[in-house]
Amino acid sequence: MKTIGLTGGIGSGKSTVAGFFQELGVPVYIADEAGKEIMETSETAKAEIIALLGEKSYQNNAPDRPYIATKVFNHHALLKKLNAIIHPKVREHFKTWAAEQKAPYVLYEAAILFENGGEKKCDFTILVTAPKEIRIERLLKRDRSDRQKIEARMNAQWSDEKKRKLADFTIENLDIETTKQSVRQLHHKLLRLITA
Repeated sequence: MKTIGLTGGIGSGKSTVAGFFQELGVPVYIADEAGKEIMETSETAKAEIIALLGEKSYQNNAPDRPYIATKVFNHHALLKKLNAIIHPKVREHFKTWAAEQKAPYVLYEAAILFENGGEKKCDFTILVTAPKEIRIERLLKRDRSDRQKIEARMNAQWSDEKKRKLADFTIENLDIETTKQSVRQLHHKLLRLITA
């Protein structure tokens, strides 16, 4: 069983790309969703997060995401510590999940794959890209957020240039049909590489 890492900056459309792989029968693990679930269900994670960020990080036994986000957003050291709590638990959960899949490869979708060295645990990596303006437009529609907040979130992530150097494959996600075709081609290429 091979693991293919899938990542991309906010608004690049990595979830859309993951969906196209899923349509081709590829099992997809969404690390960010697993991380959220671990924050909600793991007592160990809860205790460690409260120890790191204080009692206010949980309200009514559930993580207070806006509070946590404001605590770590501009505080790199805290964010790193929070990731150090969640990511190892996500990796363990992924291993269990992957062992149950029946496919030549699985997709591991993560927003920050390269930033925390996740690519080292993947056989190949795919980066989803789109021009900054298109990404901003998508996010303005999707999140009803304002431009300033979106740009701040983008600036907090690694640039596509930096990620491109580490990625094995890149899919530029501009229009749905071309992206779908790129996914199909890459899927067949991956199957050839894996079974070679």
